[in-house]
Amino acid sequence: MNTSNTTLNTVIVGAGPAGLTAAYELLKQTTNHPVVFEATDKIGGISQTVQYNGNRMDIGGHRFFSKSQEIMDWWNRMMPIQGKPAFDDILLENKDKPYVINGPDPEKEDRVILYRQRVSRIFFLRKFFDYPISLKMETFTNMGLWRTLKSGFAYIFSQIYKKPNDTLENFYINHFGKTLYQLFFEDYTEKVWGVHPSKLGADWGSQRVKGVSISAVVKDMLVKKFSSKKDNKKVETSLIEQFIYPKFGPGQLWEIVADEVQKDGGEIHLQSEVKKIQISGNKVVSVEYEKDGKSVRFPCDHLFSTMPVKDLIAAIEGIDVPTDVKRIAAELPYRDFITVGLLVKKMKISNKTKIKTYNERVPDTWIYVQERDVKVGRLQIFNNWSPYMVKDYQNTMWIGLEYFCTEGDELWTMDNESFIKMAIDELVKIDVIDKEDVLDAVRIKIKKAYPSYFGAYYELDKVKSFLNTIENLYCLGRNGQHRYNNMDHSMLTAMEAVRNVKENKTNKDNIWAVNTEEEYHEKK
Repeated sequence: MNTSNTTLNTVIVGAGPAGLTAAYELLKQTTNHPVVFEATDKIGGISQTVQYNGNRMDIGGHRFFSKSQEIMDWWNRMMPIQGKPAFDDILLENKDKPYVINGPDPEKEDRVILYRQRVSRIFFLRKFFDYPISLKMETFTNMGLWRTLKSGFAYIFSQIYKKPNDTLENFYINHFGKTLYQLFFEDYTEKVWGVHPSKLGADWGSQRVKGVSISAVVKDMLVKKFSSKKDNKKVETSLIEQFIYPKFGPGQLWEIVADEVQKDGGEIHLQSEVKKIQISGNKVVSVEYEKDGKSVRFPCDHLFSTMPVKDLIAAIEGIDVPTDVKRIAAELPYRDFITVGLLVKKMKISNKTKIKTYNERVPDTWIYVQERDVKVGRLQIFNNWSPYMVKDYQNTMWIGLEYFCTEGDELWTMDNESFIKMAIDELVKIDVIDKEDVLDAVRIKIKKAYPSYFGAYYELDKVKSFLNTIENLYCLGRNGQHRYNNMDHSMLTAMEAVRNVKENKTNKDNIWAVNTEEEYHEKK
Protein backbone atom coordinates (compact mmCIF):
# COMPACT_ATOMS: atom_id res chain seq x y z
CA MET A 1 0.00 0.00 0.00
CA ASN A 2 1.02 3.58 -0.60
CA THR A 3 1.90 5.22 2.74
CA SER A 4 4.14 7.97 1.37
CA ASN A 5 4.21 11.18 3.40
CA THR A 6 4.11 13.21 0.18
CA THR A 7 0.86 11.67 -1.07
CA LEU A 8 -2.50 12.25 0.62
CA ASN A 9 -4.19 8.92 1.26
CA THR A 10 -7.97 8.97 0.98
CA VAL A 11 -9.52 5.90 2.54
CA ILE A 12 -12.86 4.88 1.03
CA VAL A 13 -15.02 2.42 2.93
CA GLY A 14 -17.10 0.37 0.48
CA ALA A 15 -16.75 -0.59 -3.19
CA GLY A 16 -20.30 0.28 -4.24
CA PRO A 17 -21.33 3.05 -6.68
CA ALA A 18 -20.50 5.89 -4.27
CA GLY A 19 -17.15 4.47 -3.18
CA LEU A 20 -15.94 3.58 -6.67
CA THR A 21 -17.15 6.89 -8.15
CA ALA A 22 -15.22 8.71 -5.42
CA ALA A 23 -12.05 6.71 -6.12
CA TYR A 24 -12.29 7.33 -9.86
CA GLU A 25 -12.95 11.07 -9.50
CA LEU A 26 -10.18 11.53 -6.93
CA LEU A 27 -7.72 10.07 -9.40
CA LYS A 28 -9.00 12.29 -12.22
CA GLN A 29 -9.30 15.56 -10.28
CA THR A 30 -6.75 15.45 -7.45
CA THR A 31 -3.35 14.06 -6.52
CA ASN A 32 -4.87 12.04 -3.70
CA HIS A 33 -4.25 8.31 -3.54
CA PRO A 34 -7.57 6.43 -3.06
CA VAL A 35 -7.54 3.19 -1.08
CA VAL A 36 -10.85 1.31 -1.07
CA PHE A 37 -11.65 -1.23 1.65
CA GLU A 38 -14.59 -3.52 0.85
CA ALA A 39 -15.86 -5.92 3.51
CA THR A 40 -17.18 -8.50 1.03
CA ASP A 41 -15.57 -10.25 -1.92
CA LYS A 42 -17.83 -8.42 -4.42
CA ILE A 43 -17.59 -5.19 -6.39
CA GLY A 44 -20.65 -2.95 -6.73
CA GLY A 45 -22.48 -3.25 -3.40
CA ILE A 46 -26.20 -3.71 -4.01
CA SER A 47 -25.48 -2.75 -7.65
CA GLN A 48 -23.41 -5.88 -8.18
CA THR A 49 -24.31 -8.53 -10.74
CA VAL A 50 -24.40 -12.01 -9.23
CA GLN A 51 -23.44 -14.88 -11.54
CA TYR A 52 -24.88 -18.35 -10.98
CA ASN A 53 -24.48 -21.30 -13.36
CA GLY A 54 -24.05 -19.02 -16.36
CA ASN A 55 -26.97 -16.73 -15.52
CA ARG A 56 -26.71 -13.21 -14.12
CA MET A 57 -28.82 -11.52 -11.43
CA ASP A 58 -29.33 -7.81 -10.85
CA ILE A 59 -29.90 -7.38 -7.10
CA GLY A 60 -32.92 -5.10 -6.75
CA GLY A 61 -33.02 -3.96 -10.37
CA HIS A 62 -31.18 -0.86 -11.62
CA ARG A 63 -32.55 1.37 -14.33
CA PHE A 64 -29.83 3.58 -15.76
CA PHE A 65 -31.49 6.95 -16.09
CA SER A 66 -30.72 10.20 -14.31
CA LYS A 67 -31.90 13.78 -14.42
CA SER A 68 -28.26 14.72 -13.91
CA GLN A 69 -26.49 15.17 -17.24
CA GLU A 70 -23.18 14.79 -15.41
CA ILE A 71 -24.16 11.25 -14.42
CA MET A 72 -25.45 10.36 -17.89
CA ASP A 73 -22.22 11.57 -19.47
CA TRP A 74 -20.17 9.66 -16.86
CA TRP A 75 -21.93 6.39 -17.71
CA ASN A 76 -21.42 7.08 -21.39
CA ARG A 77 -17.67 7.45 -20.90
CA MET A 78 -17.50 4.09 -19.13
CA MET A 79 -19.76 2.11 -21.44
CA PRO A 80 -20.71 3.98 -24.60
CA ILE A 81 -23.70 3.28 -26.75
CA GLN A 82 -21.84 2.58 -29.98
CA GLY A 83 -21.86 5.65 -32.18
CA LYS A 84 -24.69 7.21 -30.17
CA PRO A 85 -23.28 9.37 -27.37
CA ALA A 86 -26.39 11.55 -26.94
CA PHE A 87 -28.57 9.66 -24.48
CA ASP A 88 -31.73 11.74 -24.85
CA ASP A 89 -31.56 11.38 -28.64
CA ILE A 90 -31.02 7.62 -28.55
CA LEU A 91 -34.03 7.18 -26.25
CA LEU A 92 -36.23 9.19 -28.55
CA GLU A 93 -34.96 7.69 -31.78
CA ASN A 94 -35.48 4.12 -30.58
CA LYS A 95 -38.78 4.45 -28.75
CA ASP A 96 -40.70 2.41 -31.36
CA LYS A 97 -38.18 -0.42 -31.69
CA PRO A 98 -38.95 -3.91 -30.33
CA TYR A 99 -38.42 -4.29 -26.60
CA VAL A 100 -36.61 -7.63 -26.56
CA ILE A 101 -33.78 -8.62 -28.88
CA ASN A 102 -34.74 -11.88 -30.63
CA GLY A 103 -31.71 -13.98 -29.79
CA PRO A 104 -28.06 -12.96 -29.50
CA ASP A 105 -27.10 -9.50 -30.66
CA PRO A 106 -24.79 -9.63 -33.70
CA GLU A 107 -22.59 -7.00 -32.04
CA LYS A 108 -19.54 -8.63 -30.50
CA GLU A 109 -18.50 -5.73 -28.28
CA ASP A 110 -19.17 -6.41 -24.58
CA ARG A 111 -18.56 -2.92 -23.21
CA VAL A 112 -21.83 -1.39 -24.43
CA ILE A 113 -25.07 -0.15 -22.95
CA LEU A 114 -28.37 -1.34 -24.41
CA TYR A 115 -31.46 0.74 -24.96
CA ARG A 116 -34.44 -0.72 -23.07
CA GLN A 117 -38.12 0.06 -22.76
CA ARG A 118 -39.51 0.04 -19.27
CA VAL A 119 -42.50 -2.11 -18.43
CA SER A 120 -43.39 -2.45 -14.75
CA ARG A 121 -46.82 -3.67 -13.75
CA ILE A 122 -48.73 -4.58 -10.63
CA PHE A 123 -50.01 -8.14 -10.23
CA PHE A 124 -53.15 -7.95 -8.10
CA LEU A 125 -56.38 -9.94 -8.04
CA ARG A 126 -54.48 -12.32 -10.38
CA LYS A 127 -54.56 -9.56 -13.00
CA PHE A 128 -52.13 -6.96 -14.33
CA PHE A 129 -52.39 -3.24 -13.60
CA ASP A 130 -50.05 -0.59 -14.95
CA TYR A 131 -47.46 0.87 -12.58
CA PRO A 132 -47.90 3.68 -11.82
CA ILE A 133 -51.66 3.24 -12.08
CA SER A 134 -52.94 4.41 -15.48
CA LEU A 135 -56.37 5.62 -16.45
CA LYS A 136 -56.96 3.00 -19.13
CA MET A 137 -60.19 1.10 -19.71
CA GLU A 138 -58.30 -2.09 -18.80
CA THR A 139 -57.58 -0.64 -15.34
CA PHE A 140 -61.26 0.06 -14.72
CA THR A 141 -62.29 -3.35 -16.09
CA ASN A 142 -59.83 -5.16 -13.82
CA MET A 143 -60.94 -3.17 -10.80
CA GLY A 144 -64.64 -3.63 -11.46
CA LEU A 145 -67.35 -0.97 -11.48
CA TRP A 146 -67.76 -0.65 -7.71
CA ARG A 147 -64.01 -0.29 -6.96
CA THR A 148 -63.67 2.20 -9.82
CA LEU A 149 -66.51 4.42 -8.61
CA LYS A 150 -65.32 4.22 -5.03
CA SER A 151 -61.77 5.13 -6.07
CA GLY A 152 -62.96 8.14 -8.06
CA PHE A 153 -65.04 9.57 -5.25
CA ALA A 154 -62.28 8.90 -2.72
CA TYR A 155 -59.75 10.75 -4.86
CA ILE A 156 -62.06 13.78 -5.23
CA PHE A 157 -62.60 13.76 -1.47
CA SER A 158 -58.82 13.61 -0.86
CA GLN A 159 -58.30 16.71 -3.02
CA ILE A 160 -60.92 18.68 -1.12
CA TYR A 161 -59.92 17.56 2.37
CA LYS A 162 -56.13 17.32 2.39
CA LYS A 163 -54.42 15.44 5.21
CA PRO A 164 -51.18 16.73 6.77
CA ASN A 165 -48.19 15.19 5.00
CA ASP A 166 -46.78 13.82 8.25
CA THR A 167 -46.87 10.09 7.46
CA LEU A 168 -46.42 7.96 4.35
CA GLU A 169 -50.05 6.86 4.65
CA ASN A 170 -51.30 10.44 4.49
CA PHE A 171 -48.89 11.20 1.66
CA TYR A 172 -50.33 8.38 -0.46
CA ILE A 173 -53.93 9.29 0.36
CA ASN A 174 -53.29 12.91 -0.66
CA HIS A 175 -51.84 11.76 -3.98
CA PHE A 176 -54.19 8.89 -4.88
CA GLY A 177 -57.21 8.91 -2.58
CA LYS A 178 -57.94 6.48 0.24
CA THR A 179 -59.38 3.64 -1.88
CA LEU A 180 -56.46 3.43 -4.33
CA TYR A 181 -54.08 3.73 -1.38
CA GLN A 182 -55.73 0.76 0.35
CA LEU A 183 -55.79 -1.28 -2.85
CA PHE A 184 -52.31 -0.63 -4.22
CA PHE A 185 -50.08 0.84 -1.52
CA GLU A 186 -51.06 -0.11 2.04
CA ASP A 187 -50.35 -3.85 2.10
CA TYR A 188 -47.43 -3.71 -0.32
CA THR A 189 -45.69 -0.96 1.65
CA GLU A 190 -46.05 -2.94 4.86
CA LYS A 191 -44.68 -6.01 3.06
CA VAL A 192 -41.63 -4.02 1.97
CA TRP A 193 -40.90 -2.15 5.19
CA GLY A 194 -42.31 -4.42 7.87
CA VAL A 195 -44.31 -1.57 9.44
CA HIS A 196 -47.62 0.07 8.55
CA PRO A 197 -47.41 3.19 6.31
CA SER A 198 -48.89 5.22 9.15
CA LYS A 199 -45.63 4.60 11.05
CA LEU A 200 -43.34 5.59 8.17
CA GLY A 201 -42.12 9.10 7.52
CA ALA A 202 -43.60 11.03 4.60
CA ASP A 203 -40.01 11.83 3.56
CA TRP A 204 -39.76 8.42 1.92
CA GLY A 205 -42.79 9.17 -0.20
CA SER A 206 -41.60 12.62 -1.14
CA GLN A 207 -38.19 11.19 -2.03
CA ARG A 208 -39.37 8.19 -4.06
CA VAL A 209 -42.74 9.14 -5.54
CA LYS A 210 -42.85 12.93 -5.27
CA GLY A 211 -44.90 14.32 -8.15
CA VAL A 212 -46.46 10.96 -9.05
CA SER A 213 -50.19 11.23 -8.52
CA ILE A 214 -53.44 10.96 -10.42
CA SER A 215 -52.90 14.47 -11.79
CA ALA A 216 -49.34 13.55 -12.88
CA VAL A 217 -50.67 10.47 -14.68
CA VAL A 218 -53.26 12.59 -16.52
CA LYS A 219 -50.61 15.15 -17.44
CA ASP A 220 -48.33 12.41 -18.76
CA MET A 221 -51.16 10.97 -20.88
CA LEU A 222 -51.78 14.39 -22.43
CA VAL A 223 -48.07 14.91 -23.13
CA LYS A 224 -47.92 11.54 -24.92
CA LYS A 225 -51.04 12.30 -26.91
CA PHE A 226 -50.25 15.83 -28.06
CA SER A 227 -46.47 16.00 -28.06
CA SER A 228 -44.46 14.41 -30.87
CA LYS A 229 -41.21 14.55 -28.91
CA LYS A 230 -40.91 14.22 -25.17
CA ASP A 231 -38.16 15.57 -22.98
CA ASN A 232 -37.62 12.80 -20.43
CA LYS A 233 -36.11 15.23 -17.96
CA LYS A 234 -39.46 17.03 -17.70
CA VAL A 235 -41.37 13.82 -16.99
CA GLU A 236 -41.81 12.30 -13.55
CA THR A 237 -39.21 9.54 -13.40
CA SER A 238 -41.68 6.85 -12.34
CA LEU A 239 -43.52 7.55 -15.60
CA ILE A 240 -40.45 7.40 -17.86
CA GLU A 241 -40.70 4.53 -20.33
CA GLN A 242 -37.12 4.24 -21.59
CA PHE A 243 -33.81 3.63 -19.91
CA ILE A 244 -30.37 2.28 -20.68
CA TYR A 245 -28.74 -0.82 -19.26
CA PRO A 246 -25.30 -2.49 -19.33
CA LYS A 247 -25.17 -5.60 -21.47
CA PHE A 248 -24.27 -7.84 -18.51
CA GLY A 249 -26.06 -5.97 -15.75
CA PRO A 250 -25.06 -3.11 -13.43
CA GLY A 251 -22.16 -5.00 -11.90
CA GLN A 252 -20.43 -4.98 -15.29
CA LEU A 253 -20.15 -1.20 -15.15
CA TRP A 254 -18.75 -1.17 -11.61
CA GLU A 255 -16.25 -3.89 -12.44
CA ILE A 256 -15.07 -1.68 -15.31
CA VAL A 257 -14.79 1.31 -12.96
CA ALA A 258 -12.83 -0.80 -10.46
CA ASP A 259 -10.43 -1.83 -13.23
CA GLU A 260 -9.98 1.82 -14.26
CA VAL A 261 -9.28 2.84 -10.65
CA GLN A 262 -6.62 0.19 -10.23
CA LYS A 263 -5.11 0.88 -13.65
CA ASP A 264 -4.68 4.54 -12.67
CA GLY A 265 -2.95 3.65 -9.40
CA GLY A 266 -5.81 3.39 -6.91
CA GLU A 267 -6.10 0.42 -4.57
CA ILE A 268 -9.10 -1.82 -3.91
CA HIS A 269 -8.92 -4.39 -1.12
CA LEU A 270 -11.71 -6.95 -0.91
CA GLN A 271 -12.67 -8.90 2.22
CA SER A 272 -11.20 -6.05 4.22
CA GLU A 273 -13.71 -4.81 6.78
CA VAL A 274 -13.08 -1.48 8.52
CA LYS A 275 -13.68 -1.99 12.24
CA LYS A 276 -12.20 1.10 13.90
CA ILE A 277 -11.84 4.77 12.97
CA GLN A 278 -9.34 6.77 15.01
CA ILE A 279 -10.04 10.46 15.53
CA SER A 280 -7.56 13.02 16.81
CA GLY A 281 -8.83 16.53 17.41
CA ASN A 282 -11.48 16.95 14.75
CA LYS A 283 -9.90 14.76 12.09
CA VAL A 284 -9.71 11.08 11.15
CA VAL A 285 -6.06 10.01 11.36
CA SER A 286 -6.33 6.26 10.69
CA VAL A 287 -8.60 3.29 10.21
CA GLU A 288 -8.20 -0.29 11.34
CA TYR A 289 -9.44 -3.05 9.09
CA GLU A 290 -9.60 -6.83 9.37
CA LYS A 291 -8.41 -9.16 6.63
CA ASP A 292 -7.76 -12.89 6.93
CA GLY A 293 -8.28 -12.70 10.68
CA LYS A 294 -5.64 -10.01 11.17
CA SER A 295 -6.13 -6.37 12.17
CA VAL A 296 -4.21 -3.75 10.19
CA ARG A 297 -3.94 -0.04 10.96
CA PHE A 298 -3.83 2.30 7.96
CA PRO A 299 -3.25 6.10 8.12
CA CYS A 300 -5.48 8.41 6.13
CA ASP A 301 -5.81 12.09 5.32
CA HIS A 302 -9.47 11.91 4.28
CA LEU A 303 -12.13 9.29 4.95
CA PHE A 304 -15.04 8.69 2.59
CA SER A 305 -17.54 6.42 4.34
CA THR A 306 -20.33 4.47 2.65
CA MET A 307 -20.69 2.11 5.62
CA PRO A 308 -24.03 2.16 7.49
CA VAL A 309 -24.26 5.13 9.87
CA LYS A 310 -24.95 2.64 12.66
CA ASP A 311 -21.60 0.93 12.07
CA LEU A 312 -19.72 4.18 11.46
CA ILE A 313 -20.62 5.65 14.86
CA ALA A 314 -19.83 2.36 16.60
CA ALA A 315 -16.36 2.32 14.99
CA ILE A 316 -15.29 5.82 16.07
CA GLU A 317 -12.54 6.02 18.70
CA GLY A 318 -10.39 8.80 20.15
CA ILE A 319 -13.17 11.30 20.87
CA ASP A 320 -16.27 11.27 23.03
CA VAL A 321 -19.37 10.41 21.05
CA PRO A 322 -22.43 12.00 22.69
CA THR A 323 -24.71 9.47 24.37
CA ASP A 324 -27.67 10.62 22.29
CA VAL A 325 -25.73 10.14 19.06
CA LYS A 326 -24.70 6.62 20.07
CA ARG A 327 -28.29 5.70 20.92
CA ILE A 328 -29.80 7.12 17.73
CA ALA A 329 -27.21 5.44 15.50
CA ALA A 330 -27.59 2.09 17.27
CA GLU A 331 -31.38 2.23 16.80
CA LEU A 332 -31.42 3.29 13.14
CA PRO A 333 -33.71 0.85 11.29
CA TYR A 334 -32.81 -1.04 8.13
CA ARG A 335 -34.61 -3.48 5.87
CA ASP A 336 -32.74 -6.50 4.57
CA PHE A 337 -33.30 -8.21 1.26
CA ILE A 338 -33.45 -11.73 -0.16
CA THR A 339 -33.60 -12.69 -3.83
CA VAL A 340 -34.36 -16.17 -5.14
CA GLY A 341 -33.11 -16.69 -8.67
CA LEU A 342 -35.38 -19.16 -10.43
CA LEU A 343 -34.61 -20.68 -13.82
CA VAL A 344 -37.76 -21.98 -15.51
CA LYS A 345 -38.69 -23.38 -18.90
CA LYS A 346 -41.52 -20.89 -19.19
CA MET A 347 -43.95 -18.73 -17.25
CA LYS A 348 -47.69 -19.35 -17.31
CA ILE A 349 -48.48 -15.66 -17.71
CA SER A 350 -48.17 -14.54 -21.34
CA ASN A 351 -47.83 -11.27 -23.21
CA LYS A 352 -51.18 -9.53 -23.66
CA THR A 353 -49.66 -6.12 -24.28
CA LYS A 354 -48.97 -4.38 -27.59
CA ILE A 355 -45.24 -4.65 -27.03
CA LYS A 356 -43.44 -7.09 -29.30
CA THR A 357 -41.56 -9.75 -27.36
CA TYR A 358 -39.68 -12.95 -28.10
CA ASN A 359 -42.07 -15.91 -28.22
CA GLU A 360 -44.86 -13.78 -26.72
CA ARG A 361 -43.25 -13.66 -23.26
CA VAL A 362 -44.36 -11.01 -20.77
CA PRO A 363 -42.39 -7.81 -21.39
CA ASP A 364 -42.01 -6.70 -17.77
CA THR A 365 -38.71 -5.83 -16.13
CA TRP A 366 -40.44 -5.73 -12.74
CA ILE A 367 -43.76 -7.15 -11.59
CA TYR A 368 -44.98 -5.78 -8.25
CA VAL A 369 -46.81 -8.58 -6.48
CA GLN A 370 -49.67 -7.06 -4.47
CA GLU A 371 -51.35 -10.39 -3.69
CA ARG A 372 -51.99 -10.64 0.03
CA ASP A 373 -51.68 -14.43 0.23
CA VAL A 374 -47.95 -14.56 -0.61
CA LYS A 375 -44.83 -13.02 0.92
CA VAL A 376 -42.96 -12.29 -2.33
CA GLY A 377 -42.93 -8.55 -3.00
CA ARG A 378 -41.63 -8.21 -6.52
CA LEU A 379 -40.52 -10.28 -9.51
CA GLN A 380 -37.69 -9.40 -11.86
CA ILE A 381 -37.53 -11.00 -15.29
CA PHE A 382 -33.87 -10.83 -16.18
CA ASN A 383 -34.51 -11.80 -19.83
CA ASN A 384 -36.16 -8.41 -20.22
CA TRP A 385 -33.40 -6.37 -18.61
CA SER A 386 -30.88 -7.80 -21.06
CA PRO A 387 -30.98 -11.03 -23.07
CA TYR A 388 -27.30 -11.43 -22.22
CA MET A 389 -28.18 -11.97 -18.55
CA VAL A 390 -29.53 -15.43 -19.43
CA LYS A 391 -27.36 -18.35 -20.54
CA ASP A 392 -30.09 -19.89 -22.70
CA TYR A 393 -32.23 -16.88 -23.49
CA GLN A 394 -34.35 -18.58 -26.12
CA ASN A 395 -35.37 -21.67 -24.15
CA THR A 396 -35.47 -20.52 -20.52
CA MET A 397 -36.66 -17.65 -18.37
CA TRP A 398 -34.53 -16.40 -15.49
CA ILE A 399 -36.56 -14.61 -12.83
CA GLY A 400 -35.82 -13.09 -9.45
CA LEU A 401 -38.24 -13.33 -6.53
CA GLU A 402 -37.65 -10.46 -4.10
CA TYR A 403 -38.40 -10.70 -0.39
CA PHE A 404 -38.07 -7.92 2.17
CA CYS A 405 -37.14 -8.91 5.70
CA THR A 406 -35.18 -7.97 8.82
CA GLU A 407 -31.95 -9.70 9.75
CA GLY A 408 -32.74 -12.38 12.32
CA ASP A 409 -36.44 -12.75 11.49
CA GLU A 410 -38.19 -15.88 10.21
CA LEU A 411 -37.42 -15.26 6.54
CA TRP A 412 -33.78 -14.34 7.15
CA THR A 413 -33.03 -17.39 9.29
CA MET A 414 -34.87 -19.93 7.11
CA ASP A 415 -32.50 -22.44 5.49
CA ASN A 416 -31.90 -22.15 1.75
CA GLU A 417 -33.73 -25.33 0.76
CA SER A 418 -36.88 -24.42 2.71
CA PHE A 419 -36.83 -20.86 1.46
CA ILE A 420 -36.49 -21.84 -2.19
CA LYS A 421 -39.32 -24.36 -1.80
CA MET A 422 -41.52 -21.65 -0.28
CA ALA A 423 -40.67 -19.28 -3.14
CA ILE A 424 -41.54 -21.85 -5.81
CA ASP A 425 -44.78 -22.75 -4.02
CA GLU A 426 -45.79 -19.08 -3.91
CA LEU A 427 -45.39 -18.61 -7.66
CA VAL A 428 -47.34 -21.83 -8.28
CA LYS A 429 -50.06 -20.57 -5.92
CA ILE A 430 -50.59 -17.34 -7.85
CA ASP A 431 -50.46 -19.14 -11.23
CA VAL A 432 -47.18 -17.63 -12.47
CA ILE A 433 -45.32 -20.94 -13.04
CA ASP A 434 -45.79 -24.71 -12.93
CA LYS A 435 -43.54 -26.51 -10.45
CA GLU A 436 -42.36 -29.04 -13.06
CA ASP A 437 -40.94 -26.20 -15.17
CA VAL A 438 -38.35 -25.21 -12.53
CA LEU A 439 -34.82 -26.07 -13.69
CA ASP A 440 -32.55 -24.40 -11.12
CA ALA A 441 -32.63 -22.03 -8.15
CA VAL A 442 -30.37 -20.01 -5.87
CA ARG A 443 -30.89 -17.75 -2.84
CA ILE A 444 -28.97 -14.48 -2.28
CA LYS A 445 -29.10 -12.46 0.98
CA ILE A 446 -28.20 -8.76 1.26
CA LYS A 447 -27.86 -7.01 4.63
CA LYS A 448 -28.99 -3.41 5.17
CA ALA A 449 -30.26 -3.01 1.62
CA TYR A 450 -32.78 -0.31 2.53
CA PRO A 451 -32.37 2.38 5.21
CA SER A 452 -35.80 2.75 6.84
CA TYR A 453 -37.73 5.93 7.62
CA PHE A 454 -39.16 5.41 11.07
CA GLY A 455 -38.09 5.24 14.71
CA ALA A 456 -34.63 6.70 15.32
CA TYR A 457 -34.56 8.04 11.76
CA TYR A 458 -36.50 11.09 12.98
CA GLU A 459 -33.48 12.05 15.11
CA LEU A 460 -30.88 11.52 12.41
CA ASP A 461 -30.05 15.23 12.21
CA LYS A 462 -28.30 14.99 15.59
CA VAL A 463 -26.02 12.28 14.19
CA LYS A 464 -25.36 14.29 11.03
CA SER A 465 -24.44 17.36 13.08
CA PHE A 466 -21.92 15.34 15.09
CA LEU A 467 -20.39 13.73 11.99
CA ASN A 468 -20.05 17.12 10.32
CA THR A 469 -17.73 18.22 13.13
CA ILE A 470 -15.15 15.68 11.92
CA GLU A 471 -13.48 17.83 9.30
CA ASN A 472 -12.10 15.19 6.92
CA LEU A 473 -14.97 12.67 7.15
CA TYR A 474 -17.47 12.52 4.28
CA CYS A 475 -20.62 10.36 4.36
CA LEU A 476 -21.66 9.07 0.95
CA GLY A 477 -24.22 6.83 -0.66
CA ARG A 478 -27.35 5.07 0.52
CA ASN A 479 -26.14 3.64 3.83
CA GLY A 480 -23.53 6.33 4.37
CA GLN A 481 -26.31 8.93 4.59
CA HIS A 482 -29.12 6.60 5.74
CA ARG A 483 -31.15 7.78 2.76
CA TYR A 484 -32.88 5.65 0.16
CA ASN A 485 -30.70 6.96 -2.66
CA ASN A 486 -30.82 5.60 -6.16
CA MET A 487 -27.54 4.73 -7.84
CA ASP A 488 -27.17 8.14 -9.50
CA HIS A 489 -27.79 9.93 -6.21
CA SER A 490 -25.09 7.86 -4.53
CA MET A 491 -22.69 8.79 -7.32
CA LEU A 492 -23.56 12.47 -6.96
CA THR A 493 -22.73 12.43 -3.24
CA ALA A 494 -19.29 11.08 -4.17
CA MET A 495 -18.78 13.74 -6.84
CA GLU A 496 -19.72 16.49 -4.41
CA ALA A 497 -17.34 15.11 -1.79
CA VAL A 498 -14.46 15.04 -4.27
CA ARG A 499 -15.17 18.68 -5.18
CA ASN A 500 -14.99 19.57 -1.50
CA VAL A 501 -11.62 17.87 -1.14
CA LYS A 502 -10.32 19.52 -4.29
CA GLU A 503 -11.45 22.97 -3.13
CA ASN A 504 -10.50 22.45 0.57
CA LYS A 505 -14.13 23.04 1.45
CA THR A 506 -15.15 21.89 4.94
CA ASN A 507 -18.90 22.63 4.78
CA LYS A 508 -20.71 19.44 3.74
CA ASP A 509 -24.21 20.77 3.14
CA ASN A 510 -23.85 20.19 -0.61
CA ILE A 511 -23.21 16.47 -0.03
CA TRP A 512 -26.17 15.99 2.28
CA ALA A 513 -28.37 18.01 -0.11
CA VAL A 514 -28.19 15.41 -2.88
CA ASN A 515 -31.61 13.78 -3.35
CA THR A 516 -33.33 16.39 -1.22
CA GLU A 517 -33.42 19.20 -3.76
CA GLU A 518 -35.97 19.01 -6.58
CA GLU A 519 -33.51 18.57 -9.42
CA TYR A 520 -32.04 15.43 -7.84
CA HIS A 521 -35.29 13.49 -7.49
CA GLU A 522 -35.64 10.17 -9.27
CA LYS A 523 -38.19 7.50 -8.41
CA LYS A 524 -38.59 3.84 -9.15
